[in-house]
Amino acid sequence: MEKAEILKNLDRLNSPKILVIGDFAIDEMVFGQTERISREAPVLILEHSRTEIILGTASNAANNIASINNGKVGAIGVLGDDYYGGVLIKTLNDAKINTDFMVVDKTRKTTTKTRISGSCSQSITQQIVRIDRQTKTPLSPEIEAKVIENIKKAIPLYDGVILSDYHLGCLTENVIKTAIETAHTHNKIIVADIQKDMEKYKGVTAITPNQPDSEKFLGYFINDDAALKKAGCELLDKLDLKYALITRGEKGMVLFENPCINGVLDGANNTAPQMQKIPAFNKKEVFDVTGAGDTVVAAFTLALCAGFSAKYAMVIGNLAASIVIRQFGCHTTNLEELRTELNNIKEI
Repeated sequence: MEKAEILKNLDRLNSPKILVIGDFAIDEMVFGQTERISREAPVLILEHSRTEIILGTASNAANNIASINNGKVGAIGVLGDDYYGGVLIKTLNDAKINTDFMVVDKTRKTTTKTRISGSCSQSITQQIVRIDRQTKTPLSPEIEAKVIENIKKAIPLYDGVILSDYHLGCLTENVIKTAIETAHTHNKIIVADIQKDMEKYKGVTAITPNQPDSEKFLGYFINDDAALKKAGCELLDKLDLKYALITRGEKGMVLFENPCINGVLDGANNTAPQMQKIPAFNKKEVFDVTGAGDTVVAAFTLALCAGFSAKYAMVIGNLAASIVIRQFGCHTTNLEELRTELNNIKEI
């Protein structure tokens, strides 16, 4: 019944417009064939074969949404006035992501992670070195003011908001506070994809942390259902959430739903949060979990904004992640892949 219900309404994912606010970046993937050892130093010389630009971090979350809802996505973040800033904007636009509210900061580098990989005829491709170009310091007051101004302009234009925090300086306390308050003012769903400093996100609609990050925030290990339920209750209470979705790797996901959503108890005498678990889909076909968290928050938020229950939104987020982890690096999925995958699952 649940599977049939989701399938019947899956096309609704194409309707909501989502705004992503956070740390935008690109992954530059440089590939080459091993030629010889250099005479200058004990290093490999690679004959360059190709370069690929992939959207990572908050860019990956936005790209996942755009792939599902055909580009009804906006981006608010900060980039540098440099070569890679142009590459970032072009790549976002090519993915049908609106960049009108992005802010240029001449004092910062556009976050770029360059991975150089090599191979020869008798080996698989292997990463040799990674070069990071980034500025981690918080935004200057001038740039922060521009970001805040754009948040106030943009949020009313969208159905939901994602805060994607990779701790690269964009999501300052003032930026977070403004986003949450503006979302509340305009009755928008706002979801935070966070790894630490969770207390800064008090008042969002939902969070989507993984289990290790939840354990660090709460101060104890989650090693059984009792601890899991305790963790969910504490997250809802401490952060004033409607939903807490904890991703658990090969153990799947667990959703906690506040019984007092909108001030009305869910059930006659039920005041305890509901805990709902689902297994990881396609566990045996995992290749690369890079960017899976971005996919989860993208699909989960899109489903919530499309009117799905939080439980069904979790299923859709799990389903989307199960597709993208079968490929190396950050990848996306779409409605047709979601529909095919859902048809192939025997039960939820």
